[in-house]
Parts: sequence; C-alpha cells; structure tokens
Amino acid sequence: MDEVPNNKLIDGRPSARRLLEHAKSNVDRLREEHGVTAALATVLVGDDPASAAYVRMKRRRCEDVGMKSLLIELPRGTTTEELVAEIDKLARDDSVHGILLQHPVPAPIDRRAAFEAIPMKKDVDGVTSATLGRVVLGMPSFVPCTPAGIMRLLSDYKVEIDGAHAVVVGRSPILGRPMASLLINQHATVTLCHSRTRNLPAIVRHADILIAAVGKARFIQGDWIAPGAVVIDAGYNEGNVGDVDFEAALPHVRLITPVPGGVGPMTIATLIDQTTIAAAQEKGSGVV
Repeated sequence: MDEVPNNKLIDGRPSARRLLEHAKSNVDRLREEHGVTAALATVLVGDDPASAAYVRMKRRRCEDVGMKSLLIELPRGTTTEELVAEIDKLARDDSVHGILLQHPVPAPIDRRAAFEAIPMKKDVDGVTSATLGRVVLGMPSFVPCTPAGIMRLLSDYKVEIDGAHAVVVGRSPILGRPMASLLINQHATVTLCHSRTRNLPAIVRHADILIAAVGKARFIQGDWIAPGAVVIDAGYNEGNVGDVDFEAALPHVRLITPVPGGVGPMTIATLIDQTTIAAAQEKGSGVV
C-alpha cells in the first residue's frame, strides 16, 4: 500500500491511539478517585481461530490502558441456556463493567437471547435491543462499536455528513442498521442496501459517503463508485481484504479506509473507551 497517496487514505490508527489515550486517562482517574479498575469480560464460545485471535487483540488493548480483562471460554456444544447463565453471573458481578459476547457464536445457540442477557449498563458492544432502540432514536447510550468508530473517523477527517447522500451496504443489526441510524441522526439522507438490492451499482454511484458492510470480499466494484466519494470499508474477509475492491476504487474516491488499518483499530478502541465510561457511570464519576 506504499503507492497509495496519503491524502486519499483514512488511517484509523492515529484516531484509535487518541481514543485509547482518552480511555487510559479515564482508567487512571477512576483508580485514583475511586480505587476502581475498569474491567471488561469477554465470553468466547467454541474454538474458532479468527475469534480467538480477535479476543487476544482486545485483551492486549485492555492491558495497554490498565484495564482488567477477563476471559470466559466455553466449549463448542454449549447450549443457549448455559451461555445465558454465564452472562447472568457477569451481569451480577459488580467488579465487571462491560460484557462482550464474541460473535459469531456456534449454532444452534440463540445469539439474540444471549445478547439480551447483557444488562444495558454493561452493553459496551451495543448489541441489545434496548441499546439499539436508543441509537435509532438518538438517545444517549453505548453505540455498536464499529458504527461508532466510523462516525469518529468521519469527524476526524472532516467529512461533511449534513445533507450528504450516504449509502450503507449491509443490514446487520449491529453494523448496517445502527450505522444508517447514526448517519440519519447527523442529517444525512441514507439509503440502506444489501446483497439482494436491485440495481445496487446504480444506487452506490449516487453515494457521497459509502459504507461497505456486506461481508463479501471485494463485493463493491471500483466502477460503482462516484468520483469524489468517501468510502468506508467495514468488511474484513479471508486474505486481509475488505468488502471493496480497493485498488479498483482508488482512482474514483476522495477518501477511503484501507483493510486492515482503517475501521478495525477504531472498533477495538471504541469498545475499550466505552467500557471505561461504563465503569465511570457505575461510580457516578465525572469521567467522560
């Protein structure tokens, strides 16, 4: 990626570092003022190597800012009831301030039932229906981490959202749908699409801001993208490639996130930061 013009890249790493510095200052203040160490509990079900690697990365970031990181590993074959019981224990544990259920979880677990066992005050990954409802309505809440990280990147790179036409490709309840809501709440006109949308290339060509979150490698083609568009690639697929054909898109865009190094660092940093805020809210601290 050395040949990519720097003025076209949205690099998530500097923004993530600043957010982690903010989280560390929160952790330090909570420890000094209340004797409390913010703690994130991660529940990992099964033995998926990609999920295990992602959990290790999150735990390292917790340690970097001085947070506690608890890992609850459950075997493949765990039932929905057993998973919910483990989450209930964490929900009742006052030393745990945030709960993350690493997804995907293996079938036949009812993922939604497991998410709903997380109390909203500890829902630092923004996955419960109560949290998502508040996001849609623009009410204060924790926000799904990837959409929240994307909004911060757009702000850091001074991308004008007010009045822009944003196209979100992907309708997942923890990425595409809350992403659309956050953009609407910032006065964008939003078209929410997915892999079955008819005439998708024609719709994408009208996007001032394109959010690719469909989960298919290089699904968005370069000639779909309007000249001067801002492209946020929230995909991560086998081979370290995103949902956008990066090389083909590059001549068309004003700004674009690389994969890796774009959205990913912001997702983890947002999770860590929201956990410190949850710990502060638990103590009634003025940390923000």
